[in-house]
Amino acid sequence: MTDTSLLITNARLIDPESGTVAEGAVLLRNGLIARRFDTPQPDAEAAETLDAGGAFLAPGIVDIGVKVGEPGERHKESYKTAGLAAAAGGVTTMVTRPDTDPAIDTPEVLEFIRDRAENDSPVNVLAMAALTKGREGREMTEIGFLLDAGAVAFTDCDHVVTDTKVLARAMTYARSLGALIMAHPQEPGLSRGGAATSGKFASLRGLPSVSPMAERMGLDRDFALVEMTGVRYHADQITTARALPALERAKKNGFDVTAGTSMHHLTLNEMDVADYRTFFKVKPPLRSEDDRQAVVEAVRSGLIDIIGSFHTPQDEESKRLPFEEAASGAVGLETMLPVLLRLYHSGELDLPTLFRALSLNPAKRLGLACGRMAEGAPADLVLFDADKPLILDRFKLRSKSKNTPFDGARLQGKVLATFVAGTNVYRSA
Repeated sequence: MTDTSLLITNARLIDPESGTVAEGAVLLRNGLIARRFDTPQPDAEAAETLDAGGAFLAPGIVDIGVKVGEPGERHKESYKTAGLAAAAGGVTTMVTRPDTDPAIDTPEVLEFIRDRAENDSPVNVLAMAALTKGREGREMTEIGFLLDAGAVAFTDCDHVVTDTKVLARAMTYARSLGALIMAHPQEPGLSRGGAATSGKFASLRGLPSVSPMAERMGLDRDFALVEMTGVRYHADQITTARALPALERAKKNGFDVTAGTSMHHLTLNEMDVADYRTFFKVKPPLRSEDDRQAVVEAVRSGLIDIIGSFHTPQDEESKRLPFEEAASGAVGLETMLPVLLRLYHSGELDLPTLFRALSLNPAKRLGLACGRMAEGAPADLVLFDADKPLILDRFKLRSKSKNTPFDGARLQGKVLATFVAGTNVYRSA
């Protein structure tokens, strides 16, 4: 039998479980981390050796909430291009959204997605399924059959279920099966048509706005239903300071709840929209600087568990429109790590805390064995130079769509290599 082992030496190992960064080495064999060494140059045999040159080695990113255009919008993103972008960004597992055309709301569509992803993507792909049929909020999907077909969670994405009875029934059924529900906390009436966060900036720009209270009101309703049903619940994006006390209360009350936020809400604020730059239009809209700082602190303290790219490819035609009419969303698979390293370089987050939210916590929430720098864990890893400067060129991104707010941005951090089950799926030039 051919030895496919790899020894990565002279690395700085980021361990999100212990919260440490230490010099060392790892031996990868049979898709797992076979050994971890406390010395940079261990005396160990392997078929191949890679000298990391002092770069950081961390668990691969588990990105919850990735939009891929298949089925229905393959011109925006395919599993092949999304997978290549993910590998180049240090993302070893993509957890994809069901807001496709048609929605992923039947086992047949889910199986099509799984087959396409397995054939085309160099990284792991797990799929979420719709909570209601067609994401229309009227009738819940066959949650049990979709679980059997491989769905890892259920969500209607930004189509908030307005019928509370329908949502309560779905939560009750999901609870009986142990299924995870992911929700988008917004009060839909208040947030409808909002292109910016309410405040002085939105007023000066004449943009239709939404109050941060819409997020808290949506979260309060969802937590009341969580208390009633006992369901496993994840809030996809918490982006405002006003929502954080409700999240803290829910956790203190022992509810099975977690929360995420996006790379954009951690690194940008409402002022970045400037003169109606539509590449900065995301959903929820960018918030105030006070909100951004509060959300960063919530990640640091562990109140917010997970960071995601919320990769949402849009074509040029849907972005080259007046701000109110332009589509929301930005690509992020390839840019997430260098963008978030801004928080490391500014001293706002250390690297173990960052990878706790990028790798360990999302893996734990989904019951995955990855996300850890431990012997016996899957060898899904990212090797990166945190100090390498770069100027982002959106036309060099591997995604089919190029809608990033960071085009031309000066960033610091470069992915050198990505490994999935010990296989090198990306190596920088």
